[in-house]
Amino acid sequence: MAIQSDLNCDIREPYLTNNTRCAILNTLWGLNVVPQRYSQDLGDVYLRYYSEQCMNTLNSGGFEGIVSTHADIIQIIERLREPNSTRERLKDSLRDKFPDLPSDKSEVLICEIIDLAVRLWLMIDVGEMLHGFIPGQKSLRWEQGALADLLVKRFSPSVAMPMRVVRVKLDRLFTARNIERIAGLQIVWTSNILDHLRLMVDDTRIAIYHHASFLEHHKSNPVFPQGFIDETIRTLSLLFPQYDKKSRKWFKVQQNKYGLDENVSASGHLTTEERQIENFIFWHDRLGILKQVFDEAEPSTIGQWWRDRRRRVQWYTFWVAAIVLMLTIFFGMIQCIEGGFQVYKAYYAS
Repeated sequence: MAIQSDLNCDIREPYLTNNTRCAILNTLWGLNVVPQRYSQDLGDVYLRYYSEQCMNTLNSGGFEGIVSTHADIIQIIERLREPNSTRERLKDSLRDKFPDLPSDKSEVLICEIIDLAVRLWLMIDVGEMLHGFIPGQKSLRWEQGALADLLVKRFSPSVAMPMRVVRVKLDRLFTARNIERIAGLQIVWTSNILDHLRLMVDDTRIAIYHHASFLEHHKSNPVFPQGFIDETIRTLSLLFPQYDKKSRKWFKVQQNKYGLDENVSASGHLTTEERQIENFIFWHDRLGILKQVFDEAEPSTIGQWWRDRRRRVQWYTFWVAAIVLMLTIFFGMIQCIEGGFQVYKAYYAS
């Protein structure tokens, strides 16, 4: 009953008390956290996403008769969790529960509130996303049937890359830090699992899902395909190796700048055997494409040339040639200056 009372507060209120924070996380993540022991690194990043999603959807108006408190939206999420839940059954139950909704808007309002519940529960952008849409992101259309069936189809294992890419080695240089600093790709931090590891804008940007805490507390969520969450965590371990000091330092800067989940840099560290691309079945294709773009990227600035150690022989050759060139220019300038002095002295001998 205590959790229920903590959830009975205005869902449009931007500030969440510790009691409400704990009640939301305990209900949606299956935790047992008390307000006295709540820490910001547990779920503050997710709760910010939770509040933004609620504000973006509910502030458009018309939802007062359906959702007014956190308890209202969580009740819909609880129905989504039922094993035999389908979109049709959920829509029928909401129509029965709210018979006074305007007939011309009831279908749209009910569909939008169901999509909101899915986004809050699974962090998957479902629906048209009319409010708060981020350019370039992908959304999932759920129009009928069971949500679990849709996710199995959407996240089905895929190994469709050519053999030359399938056998690619995900070496230790293949980290998010080097993807940005060496390959020059801009990292777009996303809260939509659908966009994870997706290249955008002519392969100049890469989206990375950063909610490691959410993933850690949804390992046993049966709506996701078996093994999907564990593999997603391993992609974070690949891109943000826990024992790489340079990666951790780089991510700390990113975290402070963009308000990211700090547990990303604590996702673990993969061994050489675990970094084989064949061990990734859900994210296999996107990892293969990203690695191909990373390998084919050529340095375009002096800084990138200095940081690019992917081909060490080429790196040494380039810098030896650069040093020889600089020394040649340096000594050439000295000879020119010396020659100028000699000419000057020849004409103006004392």
